[in-house]
Amino acid sequence: MINAKRLARWIQELGQFGAVRGEGITRTTFTDEEVKAREWLVQQMKNQSLAVQIDPAANIWGRRPGRTEDAPAVVFGSHIDTVPGGGKYDGALGVLVGLEVMATLEEQGIQTDHPLELVSFSGEEANPFGLSTFGSRSVSGKLTQQDIDGVVDSSGNVLTEVLERAGGSYELFNNTKRSSKELAHFLELHIEQGRRLLDKDVPLGIVTGIAGIYREVFHVQGEANHAGTTFMKDRKDALVAASTLVLELEKVCKAQSNDEVVATVGVFNVTPNAANIVPGNVQLVVEVRGQHAVERQNIISKLHVAAKKVENERGVRIDQKIMLDQAEVYMDEQMIDVMEHVATLSEINSAQVTSMAGHDAAHMATLTPSGMLFVPSLKGISHSPLEESRIDDIEKAANVFLKTVLALDYERIR
Repeated sequence: MINAKRLARWIQELGQFGAVRGEGITRTTFTDEEVKAREWLVQQMKNQSLAVQIDPAANIWGRRPGRTEDAPAVVFGSHIDTVPGGGKYDGALGVLVGLEVMATLEEQGIQTDHPLELVSFSGEEANPFGLSTFGSRSVSGKLTQQDIDGVVDSSGNVLTEVLERAGGSYELFNNTKRSSKELAHFLELHIEQGRRLLDKDVPLGIVTGIAGIYREVFHVQGEANHAGTTFMKDRKDALVAASTLVLELEKVCKAQSNDEVVATVGVFNVTPNAANIVPGNVQLVVEVRGQHAVERQNIISKLHVAAKKVENERGVRIDQKIMLDQAEVYMDEQMIDVMEHVATLSEINSAQVTSMAGHDAAHMATLTPSGMLFVPSLKGISHSPLEESRIDDIEKAANVFLKTVLALDYERIR
């Protein structure tokens, strides 16, 4: 059994780095506060007798040897960087639960057959350099030296320079990629960042997959004109036309039988954006997330039909351009079965859920069988100073996590 008091203490200690009273935690990747948090984590890893290594992408690895040292490693972890004004659980909880697993094994003198590796990935969150899931994409070979060359943030910080300060290496960056042969499994624990587990009143979520993301830009071209002298019957108002599309998107999405399909318009730019001018142009970005491509495409197809209708009824022109079509990622079925079995034996209720947010596990799944566990988020709040999870739920999830690591070690070697 894990030590919940120690884990709770670590959560509070790590949560001090980048914290501003009343404003949450701002620990953006490669900033001074994040580097200080890295130093704290490295010391905690060393305290648990882990062999610590920082790879060229500045990912922090803590390795515990196994009886069969040349066997592929069972890897687990997450990230410790935050969004601006974030909370102390997003990402960090997964790293700290992994650290607690290592501490428990060390205290109890448990030797695994496989080596175990705890990883804290660099830059999972969206960051000023525009490269989210920085570390896990590097490990999986999706981010290369060429991708980071010449990248500068809005403040003039050069990515390759701050990377070096965090312990990474531009020159050796392409050596970050791990071989599938080195890895047996990857496991990540994370807060849910939604309220499905709360609504179901279960303390543990077993993730079946990570939702695909589709984004499309809609450009609505109407006719800018004088707001006073252009009568209502004569208008080609791009804003009204665009608003009709937004309402249609909501209607279509709510009509889906699956709640785990969501649509959002998060970008909405009006031109000329003046009180005395009928809007002539609007650009909006539609995002649809869901586990199944057919469901995502069904929503987009219906929105395209609605766009044609709006064009005809309002005398505007609507053009579309695909920005992103990111496929869904499925978690390993055998790992799902193991986690469910462990939870059942531990008499802990669980529910299968889709992750509607992106995670490092999505990229690790291209290298090795991967799985995820979710802890409930109180009120479904995340990316906020109000982000909170119950220590009782965390303890239950951490114990399932520990037993899952041991089960994966046992099953794989045999």
